[in-house]
Amino acid sequence: MLTLGRCVLAAVFVLLMSFDNVICYLAAYAMFTIAAITDYYDGKIAREQNLVTNFGKLLDPIADKILMLAGFIMLMHIPDLYIPGWTVIAILAREFLITGARSLAASEGVVLPANIYGKAKTAIQMTYVFVILAAVILLRVALVVPFLEPMISGNALFLKAVLQYSSLGGIILVAAYTIYSGIQFAWVNWNALKLHQM
Repeated sequence: MLTLGRCVLAAVFVLLMSFDNVICYLAAYAMFTIAAITDYYDGKIAREQNLVTNFGKLLDPIADKILMLAGFIMLMHIPDLYIPGWTVIAILAREFLITGARSLAASEGVVLPANIYGKAKTAIQMTYVFVILAAVILLRVALVVPFLEPMISGNALFLKAVLQYSSLGGIILVAAYTIYSGIQFAWVNWNALKLHQM
C-alpha cells in the first residue's frame, strides 16, 4: 500500500508542479517529501515483518522511477532552472532499459532486486530534487518577504544565475551516476540476464 501510495503522491506532485506559484511548489515539496518517506518505510517494514515479496521487489523500483522521473520532468518547466533535455533522456533511457531487463528476467522466473548502486542512485536523485526545488522556493519566498525583498532584488540576477548553473551541474552529475549505476546493474546481473548468450 505504501508503494502504491507513492505512485499516487507522484501524480499529486505533478499536478501541483503544473502551477507556477510558490504555494503550489511548497505543497508539491511536501508531497515529494512524504513520498520519499514511504520509500524508506515500505522497505523497512517489509524486512522487519518478513513481508518481502516478488511483487514488492518489482513494484518498489518502478514506484521510485515514477516519482523521480516526475520530479525531473516537472523541474524542467521551472524558468529559474536550466535542466537540459538530454540529461533527463539519459536518465529515462537507463530506467527503461533496467525495467526491460527486469521484465526479461521475470519471464525466466528470476527477480532482480535493486542493488546498492541502484539504491544510491535513487538517494542521489531524490537529494537533487529536494535541494534544487528548495532553492527555488526559498528564492521565490525571499522575493516577496518585505524585509528581504530589497536585499534580494538587487542580487536577483546573480542568485538566478547561481541557481541555473547549480541545477545544470547537479543534473549532469546525477545523469552520469544514473548511467554508471545502470552499467553496474548489467555487470552484476550479466549471467541472470543471459547477456553472454546474445
